[in-house]
Amino acid sequence: MATNIWTGTIVRLRPVITSDWKEFHENDQDSEGARLSDSIYFPRSEDGTKDWAERTVSNASKGDNVFLAIETLEGTLVGSITASSCDTRNGTFKYGVALFRKHWRKGYASEAIRILLRYYFEELRYCKANAYVYSFNDGSRAWQEHLGFVQGGILREMIFTKGKHYDEYVYGQTTRLPYIWNCLRSS
Repeated sequence: MATNIWTGTIVRLRPVITSDWKEFHENDQDSEGARLSDSIYFPRSEDGTKDWAERTVSNASKGDNVFLAIETLEGTLVGSITASSCDTRNGTFKYGVALFRKHWRKGYASEAIRILLRYYFEELRYCKANAYVYSFNDGSRAWQEHLGFVQGGILREMIFTKGKHYDEYVYGQTTRLPYIWNCLRSS
């Protein structure tokens, strides 16, 4: 049986499709989830979310920068993952993942990042992935470390939310770090 590089044991990465708008719109109502992964934005209408989904379908990738949906093997949309700030000269990129709250702590995010890293490291010749985590997001910080990412720096007072400034932690993973590389090779 042929395997697909974008499919793991519990999730697959795929392009966003127009009909995904409803799940993304529902997720937009989770302000605390938005704060943890990005920012709280102004409210968006259903039509606005439909327009966003249509634009995302048309512009899913620019070069190696990509926005992908994460879905279970059963076809349930559970979140999204991005690769951005792709620098082919230096072999570095930044990734971000956002799961819908009801799908947290089920292993979906871990497998999604392993799939993404395997593709960027083994197919596109990148050698380092960076993740930026807000200092108040203890769960994401612990998750980065569990995946074998190493904290490489602290950007002081980069994020303003809840009425004050917070630090942003920079985590990195290279092809030379054995934990994740072994996980990538065995999955």
